[in-house]
Amino acid sequence: MPGVTREQIERAKQVNILDYILKYEPDNVKRIGSAYYLKDHDSFTISNGLWIWRSQDIGGKNVVDYLIKVRGYSFVDAVRHLAGDDVPYRQVTPKAQSPPKPKKPFALPPRNEDNERVIAYLRSRGIDRQIILGCIERRQLYERAMYHDCVFVGRDEQGKARYASIRGTSGGFKLDVVGSEKQYGFLLPPQNINSRAGAIFESPIDALSHQTLCKQGHIPPFDGWRLSLGGTSIRALERFMKTHPEVTHGLVCTDNDEAGHDAAAKIMELPGISTERSLPAHGKDWNTMLEAVQKAERTQNRARQNDRPCR
Repeated sequence: MPGVTREQIERAKQVNILDYILKYEPDNVKRIGSAYYLKDHDSFTISNGLWIWRSQDIGGKNVVDYLIKVRGYSFVDAVRHLAGDDVPYRQVTPKAQSPPKPKKPFALPPRNEDNERVIAYLRSRGIDRQIILGCIERRQLYERAMYHDCVFVGRDEQGKARYASIRGTSGGFKLDVVGSEKQYGFLLPPQNINSRAGAIFESPIDALSHQTLCKQGHIPPFDGWRLSLGGTSIRALERFMKTHPEVTHGLVCTDNDEAGHDAAAKIMELPGISTERSLPAHGKDWNTMLEAVQKAERTQNRARQNDRPCR
């Protein structure tokens, strides 16, 4: 290509994104858990050799792309800079982005006339039937018409629906409803409405699984709020803490994987609340543990029945 050689391009592609940021932007980076974040773009994350800028929906592992898409370099200047030639580092302000398209207004998907498939699906995941029915009664859960998916609803203090996530009852389909406000998470109330404790999960099914495990005596009792973040963003937790200042202690129950640990690290740095990490004894999340415990129980019950003497 005019201006750079193939050898320069190959040298540029060998540069590690994290090594580059730590060398040229050491004051613009902060570490939380195993991930790194840019201070001037708080939705920009570096983890496992990859970078992603969530607010702009771009990412990759190539530092050439980072310099072009984030820092405004031309391809030739980016390659020559990374190859160690005569283009110095410069922190260029990114070009102004096109104004975002107006968001569609939020609306809950149409309801099915009953919730039988949703109940059957969640029961197949091991969740207690009465807990499921409680969610339906509180209008936090219903069955979507046509596709018969689970719809988990997050509401504000006035009971208005502001967020909804869809979980397919077959396959792995997951989706937030268009226009959902992520800060209004799916929230399970405690029996004691004045409880000072909360537990934080990534998904509604994990929150329901944890509640089931407590009810069935597989883990210690917990009468606190259970909040689903709808992923690993902590916006729902930040809002919950503002609306529930009485909650001073949190169980951090995000998944037992890298993303879950990174989210836990962010949560445990928040001021105003004491936290402790709570991990499932089996598998990466609370539903996996629930299913494993119930499977072990069924196996033990069959073994006891087989050991009974014949009459």
